[in-house]
Amino acid sequence: MTTKIKQFFAGLPSVRANVSRMAHGFSLVELMIVVAVTSLSAAVTVPIYSNNVMKAKLSEADANLGSIRTQLRIYYGNNNEYPRAESAALVVGATWNDINTGQLSGKYFDDSSYTYVSAEGIEFTITCVAKSMLDSDRTLDESGNLAGGN
Repeated sequence: MTTKIKQFFAGLPSVRANVSRMAHGFSLVELMIVVAVTSLSAAVTVPIYSNNVMKAKLSEADANLGSIRTQLRIYYGNNNEYPRAESAALVVGATWNDINTGQLSGKYFDDSSYTYVSAEGIEFTITCVAKSMLDSDRTLDESGNLAGGN
């Protein structure tokens, strides 16, 4: 057994010579390859990340718009009309819903981001105000049509 170990270690000086040659650092070509690979991965991942952030913003807005729409439909079922609001009225704090302060607040939007309009009580439009989070206001009407926000 000891002869096999001696034979194994006999081959190590050549490995040691390669290790000592590499101990001086990386070559310029090796460093340039690392920089190129890093740059390429950043160029691919940054747009994907940005797109995912926009999807997250739209998902948060859509979920809250859907919750508000459900409250409006409940009101309509009980009163045969939607609550009237000639101009943009805040949703939270309105007497027609059960949405409490903070329930519409998320990572990107807060309670004050959501308004609704229903001039005649027949149709409504709920709006998530873009502020700086979206390119334009995101809206939802009584038919379930989503618009804007891209």
